[in-house]
This record gives sequence, structure tokens and C-alpha cells, in this order.
Amino acid sequence: MMNSKSYMVNVFHKRYHLPISHSPFAKHMNPEYKKIEKKYLEIEKQLNDPALVSDTSKYQKVSQEFAEYKDVYSTLQRLETIEKGITEAQESLKSKELKDLAQEELTRLNLEKEKIETEINLFLKPKDPNDKKDVIMEIRAGAGGDESALFAANLFRMYSRYAENNNWKVNVLSSNQIGIGGFKEVIFEIKGANAYGTMKYEGGVHRVQRVPETEKSGRVHTSTATVAVLPEAEEVEFKIDPEDLRIDTFCAGGHGGQGVNTTKSAVRITHIPTNIVVSCQDERSQLQNKTRGMTILRSRLLAYDEEKRMSEIGGDRKAQVGMGMRSEKIRTYNIPQDRITDHRIKQNWNNISTIFEGDLEQIISKLKEANIE
Repeated sequence: MMNSKSYMVNVFHKRYHLPISHSPFAKHMNPEYKKIEKKYLEIEKQLNDPALVSDTSKYQKVSQEFAEYKDVYSTLQRLETIEKGITEAQESLKSKELKDLAQEELTRLNLEKEKIETEINLFLKPKDPNDKKDVIMEIRAGAGGDESALFAANLFRMYSRYAENNNWKVNVLSSNQIGIGGFKEVIFEIKGANAYGTMKYEGGVHRVQRVPETEKSGRVHTSTATVAVLPEAEEVEFKIDPEDLRIDTFCAGGHGGQGVNTTKSAVRITHIPTNIVVSCQDERSQLQNKTRGMTILRSRLLAYDEEKRMSEIGGDRKAQVGMGMRSEKIRTYNIPQDRITDHRIKQNWNNISTIFEGDLEQIISKLKEANIE
């Protein structure tokens, strides 16, 4: 269906990697798309500056920004190719011999164009300044006893696997396990490109409906776990007055309250003005536990300040985590019916087992499209 002239244009572009602006289709391009191309080329030039390499911190930030723009720039190139294909298919509609094939191709290309334009428009939406930050996630068992603790462990595994799929790094900061493998609480950080911008959609109460392994009658139980998602605050951007802190030390405990050591390595940090309390005992040394505790505290205080600011300007923003009751839910995992429902966008997915193994992108992409915050 591609004529010889179009074929040569495509080959020329692929061989010499000409910018989109040099394309004969560029004059029809959305002005916002042209801005993306211009920004991409600017960052590429900046990244090739030898002076940048000597500044590790700045180089890392520019590299991350380049990776983001490179992805959307590649998407724009795909859009250009599709638009060429649409033009050729429309020309082929005039031919009786090719009309049916051309119509089929035109339908496929228009659907693909719509999908790509959605991706680009998501990139163009105003960004939360916290989106590029690393993230701290806190999962706590809610209603349902041991079954809710097991569900909390399912969620932690799901997020860990999803992070691995995105080549992100996961570090557990604090945890409180029960003997059968669940978590009363687990706090962990995820480090990676746009981690908070992706994971922020997971904040809220999650509900599971399933038959517990210990249930002999086969009755379905409902349990909940709460998830809080916080942008990680760096020390340089969020200073804490040492006078506002009370730091207590105690012996770390094992399952069921057993003492696991006789030294006071566990740390409890209280921020007196807000009464926010953080406890850490997973590490062997007091210093390590204090360092991790301060990381969590800074992020909680950053979130606290943001909530306060939104409240002061009249923002009607619900807290991510309520009381953990069964009625306060953003998502339900119905195991017997193999169905996940996100109540914010009223959409369902199947194959829960693969989603629990980290196949979460299909849900998060829909939440991004709906601009759920």
C-alpha cells in the first residue's frame, strides 16, 4: 500500500534519524508536540556537555529527564508514521481493488492513533511537583484479624513485583510480621524514575473477599488493608528542628513480643508539635534504625504539611487512609469470582493471580487516564 515516494521518505528518516520537525508532516503537528521535540533536543544537547558529567547530582537529574522525554519523543515518531499510513490508506480507498483492505487498515491505524494521542496527552498534563520523587509506602492490616495481615503481605508482594518489573529498587524500612507470614504493618521505599507519580494512585483502603485457608466451612470472609503513599522527602528540602523531637530507645522484639536482642537498638521518634510517631527496629544498630525512622518521619511531615496547605486553601481532599473499615474502600479483590474492581473509576479486571504477581500496569494506566488523585 506504500508508494515508492513514501517508502523512500521512511527509509531516509530511519537511516539519518531526522528530527520530526524536518518531516513533511511537521506543519500539521500540534504546537504542544513541537514543544516536546524542542525540549527533547535541548536536553540531548545538555547531556552531551562534558561539564555536566563532573556534577553527579545534576547529571542524574538531567539523565532522568532525558529518559522521560526520549520515551515521549519516540511516541511522537510512531504517531508520525501512523499519520503517514492513514494518508496512504485514504488514497487507497479510491481504488476498487484495494478499497476493502484500505478500510481495514484505516480502522486499525485510527485506533492506534487514538491510543498514542492519549499517551502523549497524559504526558502533557500539568505535573505534580512530587511525581518524580521516590516513594514511601505504608501497608497496615485493617479489619479481619490474621486474614487482613495475610492480605497486607499480598499487597506488599504485588507492589514489590511491580517495582521489579519497572527496574525500581525496593527497601523495607520497618515491618511487623505475624507468625503465619502476614504483616500487621510494613513500611518500604521504592526508588526509581517517576515512582511517586505512578504509585500515588494506590493510596487508600483495599478490600479482599476470599475463603481463608483456616475456614473449614468454605465461607467467604471480607478483610481490609490500608495503603498510604508518600513522596520521599530529602533532608535538604525538609529540615526538622532537633528540639521538636523526642527519641526513645528500646529492645527490638520478635514475633509475639519475644525479645530478639538485649541491646536497645530499636528507636521510637516522636515529633512533638504534630505528635507523629515513627518506630523502627528491623536493623541491628540504633543508628541505622534512627536513620530509617527519620526518612519515614520527613515524608510523613511533608504529607502532613501538604494536607494542611490544601485544607487552608479550601481543597476538599480526603485522607488516603481512613479507619480501615470495610466500607471505606478504593478497590475490591474478589478471589472466588476472579475479579478486581476499582470503585473510583467503576472498572473491573480479571486474572487476580497475575495482578498479585505485579501485573499492575493495566490498572494504574486507567487511573492515570481518569486523572484520579
